[in-house]
Amino acid sequence: MADRLPILVLNQISASGLSRLPAERYRVGKDVTDPAAILVRSADLHGMAIPASVRAIGRAGAGTNNIPVAALSQRGVPVFNAPGANANAVKELVIAGMLMAARHIAPALQFVAALDPAAATWTSASKTARRPLPATNCRARRWASSAWARSAAWWPTPPSSWA
Repeated sequence: MADRLPILVLNQISASGLSRLPAERYRVGKDVTDPAAILVRSADLHGMAIPASVRAIGRAGAGTNNIPVAALSQRGVPVFNAPGANANAVKELVIAGMLMAARHIAPALQFVAALDPAAATWTSASKTARRPLPATNCRARRWASSAWARSAAWWPTPPSSWA
């Protein structure tokens, strides 16, 4: 197995990504000497002495600002990136930002954090207490017998106008 291609990994790379490099063809690790390729996420290669054995550098993520592309191009070393690698994380951040802006979540969290728990009027026992169901077959009975209402049994009894 001495003819396996050595690949130096400088950051934590996803196991699903590294699994695409079969062990019978590649020797992947953080302690590889004289690598033929380097895989990097966020490590800054500008101050690193890149070995002459390197034939390619791959960046797991968008952009190449942490890689000295001009110097490597003069050496004939191609630099690749994988801009779609963090697409799910970007989507999650965008959706979270939209929800936070639309529903005023940050001010709500500040409000809740400022509440005094000792001043609360309900107890954990009152949240789980069961109220008797209304005697007649009405909207209040259907609401109280629903699975949703049982999970919120600490809520006040439905108004009498529901009867």
